[in-house]
This record gives sequence, structure tokens and C-alpha cells, in this order.
Amino acid sequence: MTLGRVNPNHTLDAQGITGLGQVYYNLLEPALIETALKNNEGTLGKGGAFLVSTGKFTGRSPKDKHVVRTASVADSIWWENNAEMSEAGFDALYDDMLAHMKGRDYHVQDLFGGSDPAQRLDVRMVTELAWHGLFIRHMLRRPERAELDSFVPDFTVINCPSFKADPAKHDCRSETVIAMNFDRKIILIGGTEYAGENKKSVFTLLNYLLPEKGIMPMHCSANHAKGNPVDTAVFFGLSGTGKTTLSADPNRVLIGDDEHGWSDRGTFNFEGGCYAKTINLSAEAEPEIYATTSKFGTVIENMVFDPETKELDFDDDSLTANMRCAYPLEYISNASETALGGHPKNIIMLTCDAFGVLPPIARLTPAQAMYHFLSGFTSKVAGTERGVTEPEPTFSTCFGAPFMPRRPEAYGNLLREKIASHGATCWLVNTGWTGGAYGTGSRMPIKATRALLTAALDGSLNEGTFRKDPNFGFDVPVTVAGVDAGLLDPRSTWADKAAYDAQAQKLVDMFAANFEQYVPFIDEDVKAAAIG
Repeated sequence: MTLGRVNPNHTLDAQGITGLGQVYYNLLEPALIETALKNNEGTLGKGGAFLVSTGKFTGRSPKDKHVVRTASVADSIWWENNAEMSEAGFDALYDDMLAHMKGRDYHVQDLFGGSDPAQRLDVRMVTELAWHGLFIRHMLRRPERAELDSFVPDFTVINCPSFKADPAKHDCRSETVIAMNFDRKIILIGGTEYAGENKKSVFTLLNYLLPEKGIMPMHCSANHAKGNPVDTAVFFGLSGTGKTTLSADPNRVLIGDDEHGWSDRGTFNFEGGCYAKTINLSAEAEPEIYATTSKFGTVIENMVFDPETKELDFDDDSLTANMRCAYPLEYISNASETALGGHPKNIIMLTCDAFGVLPPIARLTPAQAMYHFLSGFTSKVAGTERGVTEPEPTFSTCFGAPFMPRRPEAYGNLLREKIASHGATCWLVNTGWTGGAYGTGSRMPIKATRALLTAALDGSLNEGTFRKDPNFGFDVPVTVAGVDAGLLDPRSTWADKAAYDAQAQKLVDMFAANFEQYVPFIDEDVKAAAIG
């Protein structure tokens, strides 16, 4: 039996997915919450937020993500970074998962991946859990109701947490599996309730498909000047570098906080919502994001709450430090209605340097931009993980290696071509430590970072005087209005200059060692921009 609105010629039955119990098509948020409550999937929170626990998995399972090796993709997948699955393994997985689904109720959401109608991907999400349907309605773009009558999916994602894979039979690593088959246009997810797998499977899909169209997929946030979408900025960065915080500038319009494309038409958000970390979230520091945690339909994942009052505890990480909330973009007051922008005028690459070596901002040449994009550097700090006693470098190429099905150079070359075509200015911004490494120095003042970004985005910084950094070779401003000039020269902030020099050489060597893997695949100008 089916309930809801769907193209009658493209039901699950028409796709060969038969024998299910009740199928709910494209239910709206109130109905999804009603169903989830009836199924005891979670708790109704303050303001109508939906509170859930994802059980054993409170984050993604990157080692359980597989790409099916077919003839059409064998030469284009970055196999060193993507675990392969045989076609026979996938076929057995598909058959066994569908057999497991027989007689059970499922929820279908027909959605768009991409805010640009010319570039979007039509995605059908089939979920065992009603709240997963709510989550993905926030995270992807929602069609108008009339559009559902003619919706035909390009790809279908089936998420069945109660299904356990058999590694021997299904050619996977464990009972948890994320399997992508580009030929059959199907993604299967089993053995995990963590909703982020839904979102990132679509991002990975777009990261494979869009480069063939000359579109640059980006793990970045983006905003533009008020009343001027042409003045667009994108912010690349790994977790903890300030990607969400710094793009959420009340004086600019938010295009999106995590995933975007750069086409010949400009910048477009892949998503229709945000998936923000809530640990230590406060009304003072992040008032708009904080406010979403008590708005109707916001999904609250893995947060401790008072069982009687439903008050959330933003400081209790006993379930996980990766507690999150998912909400639609329109819950942020300065969010773009179209989620479209112009060609990036400024490209910001964010890093959190716990070594205390990098300046708070540096201007990059196109070749240097590709070097730092391929490097994707940030750092773990002592105390964040057991056994970490001093800063540890983290290099995640393209600022999102887990979601990159193609070799990094494919994205790096595409980015460089876009920069050359549209004249973007590239900046490396360090939100990490100054005056010493973690444990000795202090965190870069957020006020200074915002002042530097403002000067970069309004063009005034580009007109100033720069010096050449002796370690990395990029340009560093000498003075910036409203910023302590001492901050701009990291060495001068260290009491022990010899210790700075030693730390700088150590970091340069780490960059050089990491970059060796890309040298056979890059052009001479990028090799010349390499350090060490």
C-alpha cells in the first residue's frame, strides 16, 4: 500500500523494489514526525525539534564505504582512497537487502541534489526510519509538490539500518556497508543509523559525476555580499577550522555551510539545509544556530537532554562529541533564498595550525592554491585524542578526502582552471595558534581573523604591502587596519626565535613528505610552488 504523492509511473514497484509493507511517499515534516513518534524512533523536544540517538554509530564509517568496480569506472576511481566491491558482491547485497525489506514499511523522499536547476541531480531516498526521511528533507533540495508528479530519479539510495551485511558473501569489510554502484545508479546503506551517511553518499556521488561536466564540486561553505551575488566567497576547511562560523557573517548572505558546486554559471549549494555540530554551542556565540535547536522539525542527534523538560545539554559529550542538529536553510535569517551565487571572487582555505608557524592570512598564487588545496592541512592538538602529546598534522586532500572518488589532481586541476578563468584571489587563513605552539601560545583572536577576512573580501587587503614568507613562499600582509601588526609575523610572536625556526622547519618537512604522492601527477608550476 502506498501513501503520499509520487509519480505513478515511477513507484518503487516500477523500480523492481516489491513486496514491501506500507510505503510513504514524500510525506511532509509533520507527518514524518508523527510516524517517527509512533514508531518510537525518538522524542519530541522543545519547539517541536526531534531528538534521536543513532546507537552504536555516532559518526560516519569511512572504512565501510565501497565503490563497485565496473568497467565504466575502473580507470577513473581513486582506488587507493576508495575500497572496491565486486559486481557479484553488490548484486548479492542488493538481493539480500531487498529480501530483508519485504513486508516492512519504508519512507521515500524524492529530492534534488543541487540548487541550480541546470545542474541538479534527482535523487530518491528510500529509508527504513521515518526520521531519516525528515533529516534528508532538510539536507537536500525540496521540489515543489507539483514537481513530484513527474519526478524520475537519476539515482536511488536505500538505507536499511536493520540489515547486516555478510562480508564474505557481499565482498565488504563488516556488517556495516555503504556501497555505490555507478552503473546501476544505486547506493545501498546498511548496519548504521547515523544519518550523515545519507548526506555524504550524495556528496560523494556528485563529486564523481560533476567533474565530467566541467563543474568543480567543493567541500566548502559560501556566502556573498548583500545585494550583490557576484561578490561571492567560498571557504574550504576541515573540521574545527571555522568553516561554518566564519561564513556565517551577518553582513553577508549565506549560500550554504558545507557542499557547493562551481559551474560556468557560478556557485550553487548542493543542499537545502545545514548539519551543525552542537557541542558547546551557545546563544551568545552562535545565536542563529542555537535558535534552530528549538525549532519545529530540527533533528537533534545524540544530545543528552532532561527527560522531563527536554532541555538540551550542550556540554555533555557522554554520547559523542559529534552531537549535531540538522535544519533547513530558511531557519537562518540571512540565508539566500536561491542558494546561488556568482563565480567566487575570493577563495579562502582555512587551516588550524597548532604548530604556531603559519601567519593568520597569506595570499596564494594559483599554483600555490593548488598546492595547499591538494595538501588540505590542519592539525590535531594534544588532549583531543588519547596518545596525542604534541600537535599532529592532518592532511586531507581537497579538504575532504573521504568523499573524493576521483584522484585529487582531477579536482585540483579543475579548481586551477576555474581560478584562471574567473580571476579569483586565493587566501590561506590560519585560525590556529600564535605566540607558540599549542600549550604555549594562544588561539588566534577571532576578532583579528574576522578583520582580516573583511579586508580580504572588500578588496582593501589586496592593495596593501606584502612580504614573502621565508618558509612557504606565499605573500603575507605587513599591516592591516585594526589588526596587531605583530600577529602578521608569526616568528615575532615567539619568545624563543630558535624554537620557532625549528618548528617551522618541522612543519615544512611534513608538508613536503605528504606532497610527494602528488608530484608524478602535477604540472611544473605546482612543483615549483611546492615547499621543502
